[in-house]
Amino acid sequence: MADWAADVKKYAPHADEAVIAKVVRHCGIALQKADSSLVSFSDKAELDRVKKGFMTKKLEITDEAKADALLAEVEEAMKADRTKNRVTVYYLLAEKAGKLSVFGG
Repeated sequence: MADWAADVKKYAPHADEAVIAKVVRHCGIALQKADSSLVSFSDKAELDRVKKGFMTKKLEITDEAKADALLAEVEEAMKADRTKNRVTVYYLLAEKAGKLSVFGG
């Protein structure tokens, strides 16, 4: 199993481990396969899934421009990393949107 907390802390050094654990739980089965445990920022369909499935449903972000801006911000922050772990992407999206409280943070 990947060390999700270590990956998140590369970008958010003070990340709350309990919140990370809840994000991992939220991702659930998607983390079991290498391909689905990653987010491809070059795949429009993947980004649409992240927006609809996570940002709209979980974070309640309905403004598409805001969602796109948050995704761009996270993509920029993680650009040096060839693989973008779903847990890290979701944590950073929640953090930048001020929505860590959704996960108890």
